[in-house]
Amino acid sequence: MRKRRLSLIAGAALAGLALAGCSPAGGSTDDGNANQVEVFTWWASGSEKVGLDALVSVFDEQNPDVDFTNAAVAGGAGSNAKAALASRLEANNPPDTFQAHAGAELTDYIEAGQLQDLSSFYEENGLNEALPPTLIDQLTSDGKIYSVPSNIHRANVTWVNVEVLESAGIDPNVAPADMDAWIDDLTELKDSGVETPLSLGTEWTQMQLFENVLIADLGAEGYTGLWDGTTAWDGPGVATAVDHYDQLLDFVNTDYAGLDWDAATQLVLDGNAGYNVMGDWAEAAFVQAGQTYGTEYTTWATPGTEGVFDFLADSFTLPEGAPHEAAAIDWLTTVSSAEGQKAFNIAKGSIPARTDAIASDYPAYQQTALKSFGEDTVVSSLAHGAAAASSWSADLSSAIGRFGVDRDGDALIAATVSAASSALG
Repeated sequence: MRKRRLSLIAGAALAGLALAGCSPAGGSTDDGNANQVEVFTWWASGSEKVGLDALVSVFDEQNPDVDFTNAAVAGGAGSNAKAALASRLEANNPPDTFQAHAGAELTDYIEAGQLQDLSSFYEENGLNEALPPTLIDQLTSDGKIYSVPSNIHRANVTWVNVEVLESAGIDPNVAPADMDAWIDDLTELKDSGVETPLSLGTEWTQMQLFENVLIADLGAEGYTGLWDGTTAWDGPGVATAVDHYDQLLDFVNTDYAGLDWDAATQLVLDGNAGYNVMGDWAEAAFVQAGQTYGTEYTTWATPGTEGVFDFLADSFTLPEGAPHEAAAIDWLTTVSSAEGQKAFNIAKGSIPARTDAIASDYPAYQQTALKSFGEDTVVSSLAHGAAAASSWSADLSSAIGRFGVDRDGDALIAATVSAASSALG
C-alpha cells in the first residue's frame, strides 16, 4: 500500500475554531481508511517539529501500511493544543493518541475516564524492565499506567553564551555555587554593558525559572515536600526563593511577557543575553543554528541545583474510544522502541526514557543529561505537568505572572499557600 501523509497542523489563530469543532484539528479525520493513525501534539514547528519528524520516519519504516495524520496544534507552548483536545474529548471525538506530560498532568484525564490502562502493553513490550523504576513510579496511578514516554527532559538547565560571559570577564565554564553567587555574576554582566543578562519569556517560562529557584533554595527534599504538604509554602525557604526570584527579574528583558520560549532562547543564541533557564529542548535550537556545545554555548545545572535532575517526560496515551486503536498501539510501540527513542531524542535534545541507550550515540549535551539522570536526585517539574495537577499548576502560574507585574512577595506567598490548600485539602 502506498503511504499517504496527512497533515492537520493548526496555528494559534485556528485554536478558537478547533474549540468549536470547525477546523481540521477540531474533528476526526477518519475517511473510512482503517489503516491510519491521528497523532495529536503541540510539536508544530521549529526544533520540536524536527523531533516529531524523526520519530515519524521510524514509524513509517516500522509500519509502512499505516497512514500517519499529523494533528499538531501550534502556539501557546501547548496551551492551544490542550484547549482543542479538551473540546474533542468532551465531544467524545478523541484522536487516536495524544501527547501529554507524564505525571500529575494526566490526573484529570484519568479521573474523567478518558484514558485506557496500558499496563498490559507495558508487560507485552517489556517496558517495566526497559524503563527506570523512578519513571515507572511517575507514570503509575492507583497501580495502573496510562501513557508511554517518548523521552526525558531536564528543566533545570541554564544555557550560557560563552562569548558574552568571557567579554565581561566571567568564566562560562564554572557555574556559580548558589543563587547569591549567580546574582553577583548577573550584576557584573549588567555593569559590563549587557542590557539583558538573563533572558525570560511568557508565563510558563517564568514558572519554570521560579521552580528552579525553589529547588536551589529548598533542596530536592524540601522542593518535593511542596507537593505533598511536608514543606510549607509560607516557610522561610520559600520566602528566600521569592526574594531571589524577585532579584532575578531585575536582570531580564523588559518584553519578556510577550515572548515564547524560543524567542527568549534566541536572545542567548544571538549574543543579546548571557543566560537563559530553559528545558533541554533548547539544545535542538542551538544545534540548528550551527553552534557547537562547549564553544559558542555551554550549559550547567541552574546555580544551586547541582546534583538534582528536574524531570519531565513527553508521553503518548491511548484514549477511550480511539477510532483506530490498533494503529494507535502501533504508534505507541514505535514511541517506546529503542529505534524510535534514539531518532527522536537525538533530534529533540532530550534523552531516551529507556535505560538501554548507549551514551556515545548521543551528542555532547545529551551525554551530560544521561549521566545526570542516572546519578542525581530526580524531582518533578512544576511547569511541565509532573509535580502538580493542572488546576494547581494553573493557580501557581497565575500567581507568578501577577508577581512579575506587582513584585509583591507577600501576595505571591499568600497565593501559593491558597493554591496548595485547595489542591491538598
